[in-house]
Amino acid sequence: MNRPTCRLLSRRALATWLALTPVLAAAPAMAAETLTVGVRAGPLSIDPHFTASATSAEALKHVFDTLVVSGNNLELRPGLAESWTAIDATTWEFKLRQGVKFHDGSDFTAEDVKFSIERIPLVTGPNPATIYVRRVKEVQIVDPHTIRIVTPTPAPTLPNDFVRLFVVSSKAARDFSTRETANEGFNTGRAAIGTGPYRFVSWTPKEQLVLDRFDGYWGGAEPWDRVIRKELPNDTTRVAQLKAGQVDIIARAPAADVPTLERDRSLAIVKTDSAYMFYMEFDFRESSPTITARNGSALPANPFRDPRVREAIDIAIDRETLAEIAMEGMGKPGTQLVTPQIFGYNAQLPVTKPDPRRARALLAEAGYPNGFRVPFNFTNDGLPGDRAVGTSISQMLSAVGIDAVANAQPGAVWSPARTRGDYAFYQGGWGTLTGEANYTLSSLVHSNDPAKRMGAFNNRNYRNAELDQAIEAADVEMDEAKRRAYLERAAAIVAQDRPSLPIAGIVTAWAMRRDRVTITPRADEDTLAMNIRRPAR
Repeated sequence: MNRPTCRLLSRRALATWLALTPVLAAAPAMAAETLTVGVRAGPLSIDPHFTASATSAEALKHVFDTLVVSGNNLELRPGLAESWTAIDATTWEFKLRQGVKFHDGSDFTAEDVKFSIERIPLVTGPNPATIYVRRVKEVQIVDPHTIRIVTPTPAPTLPNDFVRLFVVSSKAARDFSTRETANEGFNTGRAAIGTGPYRFVSWTPKEQLVLDRFDGYWGGAEPWDRVIRKELPNDTTRVAQLKAGQVDIIARAPAADVPTLERDRSLAIVKTDSAYMFYMEFDFRESSPTITARNGSALPANPFRDPRVREAIDIAIDRETLAEIAMEGMGKPGTQLVTPQIFGYNAQLPVTKPDPRRARALLAEAGYPNGFRVPFNFTNDGLPGDRAVGTSISQMLSAVGIDAVANAQPGAVWSPARTRGDYAFYQGGWGTLTGEANYTLSSLVHSNDPAKRMGAFNNRNYRNAELDQAIEAADVEMDEAKRRAYLERAAAIVAQDRPSLPIAGIVTAWAMRRDRVTITPRADEDTLAMNIRRPAR
């Protein structure tokens, strides 16, 4: 008696299955939302404390949260810390968010913050991330969700520094917190446990980073089930993959292609002024063996120590031409080491006007009527236009008698070489990602002083007591107006002494499939899945 019933049910089940098959077959494609992003460069490690590299931080913001968040216009917003207060001149108290879970289900507490702060000096490598905790003297746990940071002197912008204080799981990272073990633990995923909106899945260096949505994220689940960040350093390849639909969006759309991409009705372009600046730096060490006479013979002294030589180089450079031609309209002539949206920007400083004739006269006056020869080092895969800008500067210097031999190289080569002090003359790219000028000035042009934890990126022996004094005063001044005045003074000293030369601020662009995604741009140029959504229909 059961057979007919079973046979009837089977027919009904089969009919139902046949009716639903198209829907079920389509469901995975409709439900599984994958975002594929083409980026110029990716992380150097999955350990967020390994380096201050912007490309690493950009990628790892998906996995790890910070105490304080930098908003789209670099404004400070609550992150893992709901609030922060200076309770006295040298103590900041941070109230931590409750109910936050790590990707492994464990609870986030003050212990993880303390562990993360104290871990950074133990594992940091090139472009040291210690600049973000340099003002931390002591970390005190008040209770599981309250932490106090004691500083050796007043630290008015400590919350700005903490926009790059990534919090890792003290439990997961405990055994991977030495320079020998850190990268192994994080790059394999064993220690890559954060509280961010996406979980680490896999990383193939120089190829792609794969992330999956973390449904337990305290800020609410993201719409993308999976995010694939493809490293496509070649501009032509990145554009080709966008046009072919192999990626949904590309970061740092090449300036040369922007007009063509804007005419493509299937694509959309979004631009913004970024916080990044091209700049140049000189070696101030007494002996700099890579600088020679034009015939290769030794020079009696390092010419960069003579202010007349630095001025000659400054006025040999046509910043307007660099911004319009080399950067193809995607740049703005720079007057200082920070861009106009940064606190401490000095609006009174003008753009240096080119004067090749005066530059040649200054070189002759300094004792170099025939100029000299020096390698000029810059990246070819960092900021948009880096190769074109570097090559153009080399040509401009050649016109006044300086044989600046253009040497473009990958950032993975350039960065550690610069950190080691291998270069006498180079072009870099720097973003004031904390939104406050002291971060840049104290890192790049303050004398290298480990005791004061300043000058971490000044390995070229530059010292200026007046500049140091202005930077140090700004570093401890709690009154905002007075701090701004100190920073503007410091910018004026840099403009006068020329230890570094600002070249041009960067206008950045994203290109995307119009029917697939739209993006809210950020001044720090970060391409975050959290800022990318489906277009309104």
